[in-house]
Amino acid sequence: MKARIPNAGAGGNMMKKIQDMQAEMERVQKELEERDYTASAGGGVVEVTCNGRHELKNIKIDPSAVDPEDVEMLEDFIMLAVNSAISKAADMMDQEMGKITGGLNIPGMPGMF
Repeated sequence: MKARIPNAGAGGNMMKKIQDMQAEMERVQKELEERDYTASAGGGVVEVTCNGRHELKNIKIDPSAVDPEDVEMLEDFIMLAVNSAISKAADMMDQEMGKITGGLNIPGMPGMF
């Protein structure tokens, strides 16, 4: 004789929903990793682009920002722009994953920071 487990089907359904959510999160994460994020600093004299994997892809520097007497300012602009682009990528990842999980923080799920 087999033991009956009440609502055994509901538990299986929940697992399916969790697996579907995980698959959707992986799909969105991959999509966001391929997307480019651009930010600028110094009123636009430095512009950088990174991807969702936080890899720097491009740096544009307005020639007027190149002052041999003040290299430190240019370095600061580059650092600010890079950090801003990386932050944009991370924020977008958090927003998109939050849409899928409804704001739940599920340990072990990809893309959860």
